[in-house]
Amino acid sequence: MQSKYIDIHSHINFKAFDEDRDEVIRRALDNDTWVINVGTQVDTSKKAVEIANQYEKGVYAIIGLHPIHTGASYHDEKELGEGSREFVSRGEIFNKDTYRELLKDPKVVGIGECGLDYYRCSDESISKQKEAFVEQIELANEFNKPLMLHIRNSSTSSPEVTQNAYMDALEILKAHSKVKGDVHFFAGNWKEAKCFLDFGFTLSFTGVVTFTHDYDEVIRNTPLDMIMSETDSPYVAPVPYRGKRNEPSYVKEVVKKIAEIKNLPEIEVAEALIKNTKRVFNI
Repeated sequence: MQSKYIDIHSHINFKAFDEDRDEVIRRALDNDTWVINVGTQVDTSKKAVEIANQYEKGVYAIIGLHPIHTGASYHDEKELGEGSREFVSRGEIFNKDTYRELLKDPKVVGIGECGLDYYRCSDESISKQKEAFVEQIELANEFNKPLMLHIRNSSTSSPEVTQNAYMDALEILKAHSKVKGDVHFFAGNWKEAKCFLDFGFTLSFTGVVTFTHDYDEVIRNTPLDMIMSETDSPYVAPVPYRGKRNEPSYVKEVVKKIAEIKNLPEIEVAEALIKNTKRVFNI
């Protein structure tokens, strides 16, 4: 079974898909779309591995601790359902041994989503995020696995907020990482993008590119062999599915838009993105 598309970052392991998980994945596979499910903490990482092993080919897992789950965080029902609130508020301390066991599974192709999220945070939470990030980088080095990065800047443009999550993450990577990977849901500017590209990281884009021009410059300037496509399901469904729960089979709309922005044939872009994904994640 070959694929025309690969959704490199999806969360079919989340509670939002409890009622029809297999149906959603089979719809993707039937539409020549492979899926990488990404963990956000221990339970969703274990679920991603469990799901990957239910399919002979075309479904993979990435495991790790999302920066917002290193401390108290808001409760996302799409991720965790209506229960588990007390777990979310407690936060998770990254346990290398637990994740090391999960990494032994051949269906696990990377570590993440890890990184820095300054959207809703304090100095204390940033410190915890950085500590967990370094530990995950060290584990990636140990297993020679690529990193799936989550990086998000502050929600405010106030002059008092001087910290840049992208530059802080890059500084940590340069100090600790022996592996490369992907910057998931890239939402920075071209200057930030170029810094990561120069360091050897690819950039991936979601359905957001189908309804805003904010990232057109970055996509136009990024070499075709350094781009990948994703949905971040169940979030940010692309046009023409806006307002619906997102799913991996919609990733072709992202590929189509990237081709349009780069003024290249869709088939050329689709083939390049498949090649990039197989290279980065050793699939």
